Amino acid sequence: MSAEAVPSTLDAVHGAEWAPWKMPWWRPAPSDRLTFVWMILIHVGAVVGLILTPFPGWRVILAAATLHFLGGLGTTVCYHRGITHKSVRLHPAVRNVLTFFAMLNGSGEPLSWAAHHRLHHAKSDTPEDISSPRVGGFWWSHLRWLWQAGAPPIRKYCRDIDTPAYRFWTHMQTPVSLLGFCIGIPFGLAAFFWLGPIRLVFALHAQCFVNSVCHMRANAGPDEETAQNVRWLSLMHFFQGENWHRNHHDRPGSARLGGTPGQLDIGWYTILLLERLGLAKDVRRPTIERSLDAAA
Repeated sequence: MSAEAVPSTLDAVHGAEWAPWKMPWWRPAPSDRLTFVWMILIHVGAVVGLILTPFPGWRVILAAATLHFLGGLGTTVCYHRGITHKSVRLHPAVRNVLTFFAMLNGSGEPLSWAAHHRLHHAKSDTPEDISSPRVGGFWWSHLRWLWQAGAPPIRKYCRDIDTPAYRFWTHMQTPVSLLGFCIGIPFGLAAFFWLGPIRLVFALHAQCFVNSVCHMRANAGPDEETAQNVRWLSLMHFFQGENWHRNHHDRPGSARLGGTPGQLDIGWYTILLLERLGLAKDVRRPTIERSLDAAA
């Protein structure tokens, strides 16, 4: 099917019907054109920034790392474990603060994130999977699906959370994303690049490796799950737990992603701290404590 033949209302749940991974990479789905422009913007900005300001100073690096860490907690604790899988119920104030930092880190708004991820679990490793490397290859699963898979299937997968509280953040996506890009401007040229596009590109690829490399288990048979734990990816995630992806697919309802104390999961310890402070409840703990570290 040609790009021109793709209906403007197509959403990601219909992906297998028109195989978007077979399209040229530069042709976004009609609903994803702004996403494609955003991807180009942050990558070009990151390259220019690395050329002009290869080392911005330790204070700027620390500030960028802090924003990345907070944004990562927003994605793993709030978006992934709290909103999507409901393995923890966060206090609304905590949920909103973490949502803000997740969006500031380039994760998008919570409704689309949850819809895409629930579709991924429902159709994992099949042609209907939103980001399967088994079907579309590495680059499809790593990046291309973000601008070629179609609109998030919110009505199908997120009716339970399609409420004003979450739709508010949908309306805020553009201003918060622009803030994330420009947040370093008051602090100089190096801060602009490192707190903005360089940080956003780093955060993007850290998350995207979960969709790509964490679903490329080398010895997986054609009818077996491809999910695997990837130990080195914990460095990009600042040890927050998203790299323990095989564990997550084995028990998606658990709020803990690391299977053992050796599989460091700061997201889990953050949830325990919030629970002790009365800011989180209904924490779903794993029923089996075992290591599934396929990367070890």
